[in-house]
Amino acid sequence: MGLLEMCEKYFETKNLYEILGISSKATDKEVKKAYHKMSLKVHPDRVDEGEKLEATEKFKVLGGIHAILSNTNKRALYDESGIVDDDDCEIIIDRDWTTYWRMLFKKITDDDIRAYEKEYQGSDTERADLKQAYLNGKGDMGYITDHVQFARSEHEPRFREILDEMIKNGEIPSYKVYTHEPEAKRKRRIAKEKREAKEADEIFQAQEEKQENSLAKLISQNQQSRARHMDFFIDGLAAKYSASKPKAKPTRTSKRQAAMTEEVKPKRRRN
Repeated sequence: MGLLEMCEKYFETKNLYEILGISSKATDKEVKKAYHKMSLKVHPDRVDEGEKLEATEKFKVLGGIHAILSNTNKRALYDESGIVDDDDCEIIIDRDWTTYWRMLFKKITDDDIRAYEKEYQGSDTERADLKQAYLNGKGDMGYITDHVQFARSEHEPRFREILDEMIKNGEIPSYKVYTHEPEAKRKRRIAKEKREAKEADEIFQAQEEKQENSLAKLISQNQQSRARHMDFFIDGLAAKYSASKPKAKPTRTSKRQAAMTEEVKPKRRRN
């Protein structure tokens, strides 16, 4: 599948500029900024396990779009004909887009995520996501909180204000599952959220311990390696300085004198 086909599959359009939310007159800096913003939304490290596969594919597509629009010749070809070069259709499969992304941008930090969350909440994008989640889930608040970014139970009152206004204005239908949600269901949802948060903390702590154990193991291996090298070094010195010289032909010297001579020789070599 080519780049444009993947664009249509995952973003419902073949217009590269439309996917990034910019005009065809956008500067290179604006293209890079838009790519960064969009890729943060679908970065595989920031989504739930069940969404990683699709997020990874979208992440690849966005990388391919940036690769086209950041190249003068490739962008000119696309602007003139609306197509991309045949070689670029394979670019999605062959390139390591995580490495490509990190070459362009610093690694995502907690500060980046918090800044994006602050920008996202209350935005038109969040409103559109909330509306789509409401329609897809037929008003089920559990589905909504699972599919709107950064959504937590504490946000439900704000979500309901927005959705109630949409219902009043006729933007969305009124579902009974939304308007008459049982209190027990809401409590189960909150309990589930707390349980998942606890599990996430336990996984994080386990990863931290695993990293510490790996580091300790690495240090131990290095120490053992250094010890072996030191043993080899000492053995080499011993072999070098304790090697016997070729023996001279036997003379009439008495056995006692020969023994005394042999005792003296090592002492001279050690000095």
